[in-house]
Amino acid sequence: MIVLAPSLQSFHPAEAIRSHHHIDGHIRLIPASIFPHRSSYRRASTFRNVAGCAPITGSGSGDVCDPSLVHVALTLDFDYLRGSIAAVHSILQHSSCPESIFFHFLVSDTSLKTLVASTFPKLKFKVYYFDPEIVRKLISTSVRQALEQPLNYARNYLPEILEPCVRLVIYLDSDLVVVDDVAKLWFTVLGGKTIGAPEYCHANFTKYFTNRFWSNRKYSSVFVDRNLCYFNTGVMVIDLAKWRQFDYTKRIEKWMEVQKSERIYELGSLPPFLLVFGGHVEPIEHAWNQHGLGGDNVRGSCRDLHPGPVSLLHWSGSGKPWLRLDLKRPCPLDQLWAPYDLFRQS
Repeated sequence: MIVLAPSLQSFHPAEAIRSHHHIDGHIRLIPASIFPHRSSYRRASTFRNVAGCAPITGSGSGDVCDPSLVHVALTLDFDYLRGSIAAVHSILQHSSCPESIFFHFLVSDTSLKTLVASTFPKLKFKVYYFDPEIVRKLISTSVRQALEQPLNYARNYLPEILEPCVRLVIYLDSDLVVVDDVAKLWFTVLGGKTIGAPEYCHANFTKYFTNRFWSNRKYSSVFVDRNLCYFNTGVMVIDLAKWRQFDYTKRIEKWMEVQKSERIYELGSLPPFLLVFGGHVEPIEHAWNQHGLGGDNVRGSCRDLHPGPVSLLHWSGSGKPWLRLDLKRPCPLDQLWAPYDLFRQS
């Protein structure tokens, strides 16, 4: 864990996700068609368990049901590949038991398996193909096109995609780095809740849903008798067994169907999670999601940290550290991402 004193004013968490269409001249994601291929990444060092880690029963992807494993899930695509590789690298580097971590990668292109294997030769992982057609018809237009990508919704289906023996998983976005031992997050006590995440209870929920939602009692009454707090879905500990038991995927899909016809929110894949889980989240220390470092979703302006300790740095928002570094226009905190970057500059 690291502690950094913020030098800029703290910002409302909603600012990190509220967005508009990109304006010409500002930073935007590189199209997948021109993204660097697998030879553009250096091979990571081999990370070994320290004394005291639970014994490993075997090797390779066949260990997925080993009860001693820590399970981490991320999505992989070409647009965010550089960020995903850095995220994995950071997790391994700060873990006391890196050989005991099993990574689950949700992809829309299975060729990425070769890239992961060549970059992390000793990594325990499995690649799962996520068919975009599963969710494409449920996705409504959003205020930013990137929020409409089917892979953004793959986390909704983790309980169905992962093996039944995997009963708990840490879900992480691709634009972050972990600077603490991820096992601390893994051993979060969920207290009977289905998900755990850092919460921000000062958030004004009226900003996350449209007037049509709030004016319709049939919809807005879902929040009655709930102690609502905003949470960012980029860092979650998920009880997959409980999710499967109550079939929360279907509940999320039902709200997405309402959105298609009624337009009750504007922000992509986050609002359905707020509708289903808001007020029913086990709070985790804010250190585990120092989010918003990508600034707003228009200019990607520089942000600073929320006060307090830091276990995870999250560049939510439009400004991504790898793009700003390459353009020689980095924000100060982007330098904290750079040591985990395995991209080989030409």
